[in-house]
Amino acid sequence: MPRLVLASSSRFRRQLLDRLEIPYAWESPDIDETPHPGESPQALVHRLSLAKAERLATDWPDHLIIGSDQVAVFEGETLGKPSDEASARHQLARFSGHRVSFLTGLALIDTRNAGHRVCHERYDVVFRRLSEAEIARYVARERPLDSAGSFRMEGLGITLFERLEGDDPNALIGLPLIRLCQLLREAGLDPLGEP
Repeated sequence: MPRLVLASSSRFRRQLLDRLEIPYAWESPDIDETPHPGESPQALVHRLSLAKAERLATDWPDHLIIGSDQVAVFEGETLGKPSDEASARHQLARFSGHRVSFLTGLALIDTRNAGHRVCHERYDVVFRRLSEAEIARYVARERPLDSAGSFRMEGLGITLFERLEGDDPNALIGLPLIRLCQLLREAGLDPLGEP
Protein backbone atom coordinates (compact mmCIF):
# COMPACT_ATOMS: atom_id res chain seq x y z
CA MET A 1 0.00 0.00 0.00
CA PRO A 2 1.40 3.46 -0.86
CA ARG A 3 2.36 5.75 1.97
CA LEU A 4 1.10 9.31 2.25
CA VAL A 5 2.82 12.71 2.56
CA LEU A 6 1.19 16.12 2.90
CA ALA A 7 3.19 18.94 1.28
CA SER A 8 2.03 21.72 3.57
CA SER A 9 2.97 23.68 6.65
CA SER A 10 -0.71 24.43 7.40
CA ARG A 11 -1.94 23.04 10.71
CA PHE A 12 -5.49 23.34 9.36
CA ARG A 13 -4.73 21.06 6.41
CA ARG A 14 -3.13 18.59 8.82
CA GLN A 15 -6.23 18.69 11.03
CA LEU A 16 -8.41 17.93 8.01
CA LEU A 17 -6.20 15.08 6.83
CA ASP A 18 -6.18 13.66 10.38
CA ARG A 19 -9.92 13.05 9.99
CA LEU A 20 -9.23 10.31 7.42
CA GLU A 21 -7.25 8.33 10.02
CA ILE A 22 -4.53 7.41 7.52
CA PRO A 23 -0.94 7.60 8.78
CA TYR A 24 1.01 10.29 6.94
CA ALA A 25 4.10 12.44 7.11
CA TRP A 26 4.13 16.14 6.38
CA GLU A 27 6.74 18.62 5.28
CA SER A 28 6.66 22.27 4.25
CA PRO A 29 7.38 22.58 0.50
CA ASP A 30 8.62 26.21 0.68
CA ILE A 31 7.84 27.39 -2.87
CA ASP A 32 7.42 30.82 -4.47
CA GLU A 33 3.66 31.44 -4.58
CA THR A 34 3.82 34.59 -6.74
CA PRO A 35 1.20 34.51 -9.51
CA HIS A 36 2.44 34.69 -13.09
CA PRO A 37 1.31 37.69 -15.16
CA GLY A 38 -2.13 37.01 -16.62
CA GLU A 39 -2.46 33.68 -14.82
CA SER A 40 -6.08 32.69 -14.14
CA PRO A 41 -7.08 31.73 -10.58
CA GLN A 42 -7.68 28.13 -11.71
CA ALA A 43 -4.27 27.92 -13.40
CA LEU A 44 -2.62 29.45 -10.32
CA VAL A 45 -4.05 26.95 -7.81
CA HIS A 46 -3.31 24.05 -10.17
CA ARG A 47 0.30 25.19 -10.65
CA LEU A 48 0.97 25.87 -6.96
CA SER A 49 -0.69 22.66 -5.72
CA LEU A 50 1.37 20.59 -8.13
CA ALA A 51 4.56 22.57 -7.39
CA LYS A 52 4.17 21.92 -3.66
CA ALA A 53 3.81 18.18 -4.20
CA GLU A 54 6.64 18.10 -6.78
CA ARG A 55 8.99 19.88 -4.35
CA LEU A 56 8.87 16.82 -2.08
CA ALA A 57 8.69 14.10 -4.73
CA THR A 58 12.41 13.23 -4.94
CA ASP A 59 12.69 12.93 -1.15
CA TRP A 60 9.69 10.60 -0.81
CA PRO A 61 9.92 7.66 -3.24
CA ASP A 62 7.07 5.14 -3.16
CA HIS A 63 4.66 7.68 -1.70
CA LEU A 64 1.51 9.55 -2.58
CA ILE A 65 2.16 13.26 -2.08
CA ILE A 66 -0.68 15.75 -1.57
CA GLY A 67 -0.30 19.40 -2.54
CA SER A 68 -2.98 22.05 -2.08
CA ASP A 69 -3.31 25.80 -2.52
CA GLN A 70 -6.13 28.30 -2.23
CA VAL A 71 -7.02 31.75 -3.54
CA ALA A 72 -10.00 34.04 -3.13
CA VAL A 73 -11.58 35.56 -6.23
CA PHE A 74 -13.56 38.78 -5.92
CA GLU A 75 -14.80 40.93 -8.79
CA GLY A 76 -12.39 39.16 -11.13
CA GLU A 77 -9.36 39.80 -8.91
CA THR A 78 -7.30 36.97 -7.44
CA LEU A 79 -6.58 37.60 -3.78
CA GLY A 80 -4.14 35.69 -1.64
CA LYS A 81 -3.20 36.04 1.98
CA PRO A 82 -3.20 39.56 3.47
CA SER A 83 0.22 40.97 4.26
CA ASP A 84 -0.86 42.72 7.47
CA GLU A 85 -3.89 43.58 9.61
CA ALA A 86 -4.70 46.70 7.57
CA SER A 87 -4.83 44.60 4.39
CA ALA A 88 -7.06 42.03 6.12
CA ARG A 89 -9.47 44.75 7.27
CA HIS A 90 -9.50 46.22 3.75
CA GLN A 91 -10.27 42.84 2.15
CA LEU A 92 -13.12 42.15 4.56
CA ALA A 93 -14.58 45.63 4.04
CA ARG A 94 -14.62 44.98 0.28
CA PHE A 95 -16.33 41.62 0.83
CA SER A 96 -19.07 43.03 3.07
CA GLY A 97 -22.47 42.15 1.57
CA HIS A 98 -20.92 40.35 -1.44
CA ARG A 99 -20.15 36.88 -2.79
CA VAL A 100 -16.53 35.71 -2.84
CA SER A 101 -15.38 32.54 -4.58
CA PHE A 102 -12.62 30.40 -3.14
CA LEU A 103 -10.69 28.06 -5.40
CA THR A 104 -8.77 25.29 -3.70
CA GLY A 105 -6.34 23.37 -5.87
CA LEU A 106 -5.50 19.76 -5.12
CA ALA A 107 -2.64 17.70 -6.55
CA LEU A 108 -1.75 14.09 -5.87
CA ILE A 109 1.59 12.76 -7.11
CA ASP A 110 2.31 9.04 -7.09
CA THR A 111 6.12 8.79 -6.89
CA ARG A 112 5.90 5.05 -7.61
CA ASN A 113 5.06 5.74 -11.25
CA ALA A 114 5.54 9.54 -11.61
CA GLY A 115 1.80 9.91 -12.23
CA HIS A 116 -0.18 12.85 -10.97
CA ARG A 117 -3.70 14.28 -10.86
CA VAL A 118 -4.58 17.94 -10.42
CA CYS A 119 -8.02 19.48 -9.89
CA HIS A 120 -9.72 22.24 -7.95
CA GLU A 121 -12.86 22.82 -5.96
CA ARG A 122 -14.87 26.04 -5.89
CA TYR A 123 -16.67 27.16 -2.78
CA ASP A 124 -18.63 30.41 -2.55
CA VAL A 125 -19.11 32.54 0.54
CA VAL A 126 -21.76 35.23 0.81
CA PHE A 127 -20.67 37.76 3.42
CA ARG A 128 -23.27 39.53 5.51
CA ARG A 129 -23.01 43.30 5.79
CA LEU A 130 -20.17 43.97 8.21
CA SER A 131 -19.55 47.13 10.21
CA GLU A 132 -16.09 48.63 10.44
CA ALA A 133 -16.04 47.83 14.17
CA GLU A 134 -16.96 44.16 13.56
CA ILE A 135 -14.21 43.83 10.98
CA ALA A 136 -11.64 45.44 13.29
CA ARG A 137 -12.63 43.20 16.21
CA TYR A 138 -12.58 40.08 14.04
CA VAL A 139 -9.11 40.80 12.62
CA ALA A 140 -7.72 41.70 16.06
CA ARG A 141 -9.09 38.52 17.65
CA GLU A 142 -8.42 36.00 14.87
CA ARG A 143 -5.37 37.54 13.11
CA PRO A 144 -6.15 35.73 9.82
CA LEU A 145 -2.99 36.89 8.06
CA ASP A 146 -2.13 33.38 6.83
CA SER A 147 -5.54 32.79 5.21
CA ALA A 148 -6.69 33.61 1.68
CA GLY A 149 -9.58 36.05 1.97
CA SER A 150 -8.60 37.24 5.46
CA PHE A 151 -10.76 34.84 7.47
CA ARG A 152 -10.64 31.38 9.00
CA MET A 153 -13.65 29.19 8.45
CA GLU A 154 -12.44 26.92 11.25
CA GLY A 155 -12.57 29.80 13.73
CA LEU A 156 -14.62 32.96 14.13
CA GLY A 157 -14.89 33.34 10.35
CA ILE A 158 -18.31 31.69 10.46
CA THR A 159 -19.65 34.85 12.16
CA LEU A 160 -18.97 36.87 8.98
CA PHE A 161 -21.25 34.96 6.62
CA GLU A 162 -24.82 35.03 5.42
CA ARG A 163 -24.50 31.68 3.65
CA LEU A 164 -22.06 29.18 2.16
CA GLU A 165 -22.45 27.43 -1.19
CA GLY A 166 -20.44 24.50 -2.52
CA ASP A 167 -19.96 20.75 -2.57
CA ASP A 168 -17.28 20.30 0.10
CA PRO A 169 -16.98 22.74 3.04
CA ASN A 170 -13.51 21.32 3.76
CA ALA A 171 -12.32 23.02 0.57
CA LEU A 172 -12.95 26.36 2.24
CA ILE A 173 -10.54 25.40 5.03
CA GLY A 174 -7.92 24.39 2.48
CA LEU A 175 -8.16 20.68 1.66
CA PRO A 176 -11.13 19.29 -0.32
CA LEU A 177 -11.50 15.93 1.40
CA ILE A 178 -14.26 14.53 -0.80
CA ARG A 179 -12.15 14.93 -3.95
CA LEU A 180 -9.00 13.83 -2.09
CA CYS A 181 -10.68 10.58 -1.02
CA GLN A 182 -11.61 9.94 -4.65
CA LEU A 183 -8.03 10.54 -5.81
CA LEU A 184 -6.61 8.34 -3.04
CA ARG A 185 -8.94 5.47 -3.95
CA GLU A 186 -7.93 5.78 -7.62
CA ALA A 187 -4.27 5.58 -6.51
CA GLY A 188 -4.88 2.44 -4.46
CA LEU A 189 -5.22 3.94 -0.98
CA ASP A 190 -8.81 3.58 0.19
CA PRO A 191 -9.42 5.49 3.45
CA LEU A 192 -11.97 2.79 4.39
CA GLY A 193 -9.84 -0.09 3.14
CA GLU A 194 -7.99 -2.68 5.16
CA PRO A 195 -5.22 -1.17 7.33
